[in-house]
Amino acid sequence: MAINPVRKEWFTIVNPNAGNGKGKKDWDRISALLEKENIPIINKFTEKKGHAIEFTREAVGAGFRKFISVGGDGTLNEVVNGVFKQEYCPTKEVILGMIPVGTGNDWGRMFGIPLVYEGAVQVIKENKQMAHDIGLVTYYCGTEQEKRYFINIAGLGFEATVVKKTNKQKDKGRSNKAIYFYNLLTSLITRRNIKADIIIDGKKNTCKVFSINIGNGRYCGGGMRQTPDALPDDGLLDITVIKEMGRIEIIRSLKLLYDGTILSHPKVDGYRSTNLQVSSESVLYAEADGESLGHTPAEFSIIPQGINVVYGTKIIP
Repeated sequence: MAINPVRKEWFTIVNPNAGNGKGKKDWDRISALLEKENIPIINKFTEKKGHAIEFTREAVGAGFRKFISVGGDGTLNEVVNGVFKQEYCPTKEVILGMIPVGTGNDWGRMFGIPLVYEGAVQVIKENKQMAHDIGLVTYYCGTEQEKRYFINIAGLGFEATVVKKTNKQKDKGRSNKAIYFYNLLTSLITRRNIKADIIIDGKKNTCKVFSINIGNGRYCGGGMRQTPDALPDDGLLDITVIKEMGRIEIIRSLKLLYDGTILSHPKVDGYRSTNLQVSSESVLYAEADGESLGHTPAEFSIIPQGINVVYGTKIIP
């Protein structure tokens, strides 16, 4: 395999549809700010799902080691998957920055990356770096096993159902936090608690579950704190299992998802581990970084310090 010389530019992948079209509408402003700060870039616009994976893989092969994701958490997820699906260099040689343009921007929230473009570009300029863990989920689409890498949070069950509905609306050009919250509430009407076998550190537990979240990060769904104490560089996945609950109890407990106290609920269990396996009586659907995947049986594992990220403020344990 031919090795290309390392490029000095930041390969910048822009999702024009992010934030209901803000990626396209605001790109001239963002690129002008990057130019003003003497940050050299080569940019490319995505046109369909999976494009950022392809672009990233090709760019690494062309010698790029520094990437900027301009979009939401889904675009960032695709860039991460492109890095981990290439064979040109160790993933730890890659540096990843983000300019948030999406509707959720949960990963950027954890690292103090401003939504104001001037502030986000300043974070890139300062180029403070840390090694970040990466999660890996293997799951099924029908009878075919597939895998997906994630940088922030993955989920099974109710959360994945809400994400699936929201993504369908995104594909139709409708997306904002209000739509996500609407889908969350309406999904409660049809939701079912599903019996699942959960294996953590070799110990099996069987129970009915409402949802399971697995995080390197702390925020999802536009500010919910499903894994409120997760650390992105401790080599462990934080796991939150919400067990069987009734609709009224869930609605009463919603505030706990936002104030970071979800683990105080008597029907919620928290764990830290390097591996989680879940199988279920009926399928539990999966999502990762807000991207809809397949279903159980699923396994989650961790790649410690798998990639370098540019951050604004660092989480203190």
